[in-house]
Amino acid sequence: MKFELIDHIVELSRGERIVAVKAVSLAEEYLADHFPTFPVLPGVFMLEALVEAGAWLVRDAQDFAAPIILLREAKNVTYKSFVRPGNVLTLTVTCRRLARDQSDFAGVGHCRDEEVVRARFGLVHATTEQPLGTNAQVDQKWMAAARTRFADLCR
Repeated sequence: MKFELIDHIVELSRGERIVAVKAVSLAEEYLADHFPTFPVLPGVFMLEALVEAGAWLVRDAQDFAAPIILLREAKNVTYKSFVRPGNVLTLTVTCRRLARDQSDFAGVGHCRDEEVVRARFGLVHATTEQPLGTNAQVDQKWMAAARTRFADLCR
């Protein structure tokens, strides 16, 4: 199962900062199990939403050069409150370091004015020159789809 958690990119400073939103709906299938009588966005999905925002920042800054962007590490992750259906999670991710093959970020998520998640995390970028130990070629269909998705998120 693949989740695309970011619904909209609100602000983007190329290579520096991204602000994105995730609207939580009761229709999201994982909420049925987490938890049946008290549905909340799983903490790991809050972290994944921050990572996803950071990955879009990398793609934009590097002109979609890395077809694969993965979480390398997460540090100092703190969860301070629940995100329930009907809430909008606003994610602000700031780039601390951006290199060709790796990046580091600080991210924070808010619901209304309340901080609900905070983390520092690092990503690894696999390019066609170093595709994470595989022989993968850049898939032009993927590149076109990623650019289209990014354009849709920025509208």
